[in-house]
Amino acid sequence: PIYLNIYDLTPMNGYLYWFGLGIFHSGIEAHGVEYGFGAHDYPSSGVFEVEPRTCPGFTFRKSVCLGNTRLGAGEFREFIERLANDYNGDSYHLIVKNCNHFTNDACMRLTGLSIPGWVNRLARLAQLCNCLLPDSLQDTTV
Repeated sequence: PIYLNIYDLTPMNGYLYWFGLGIFHSGIEAHGVEYGFGAHDYPSSGVFEVEPRTCPGFTFRKSVCLGNTRLGAGEFREFIERLANDYNGDSYHLIVKNCNHFTNDACMRLTGLSIPGWVNRLARLAQLCNCLLPDSLQDTTV
């Protein structure tokens, strides 16, 4: 099975979650390993590996089963390594290329399905309202 592990980035999610909103981090898990995407200052992969449901700095909320993969553990790791080439740490952007975009991309390639819409809803809403956002959020990476 493939799981989407979802984490809260703020305690406000305890309230926002019930309205279909929130600020979330997500990672994709298979074969007992979780992979996520985060920002750093270098033009190298921002994809990282952690023990499932224990991503440092975030509060675990829930896991969602996304389906199954026929890839073995080694093949799955190779898949993630190839995908990681498209996710450099210095390309991370809160609205257009965040951790949830990474997990959605992985899920689409593996299952043909998207992650649940509520996980990245605020980024999609912000993208729709891009002209109202400060310039610092429109053009730059984190």
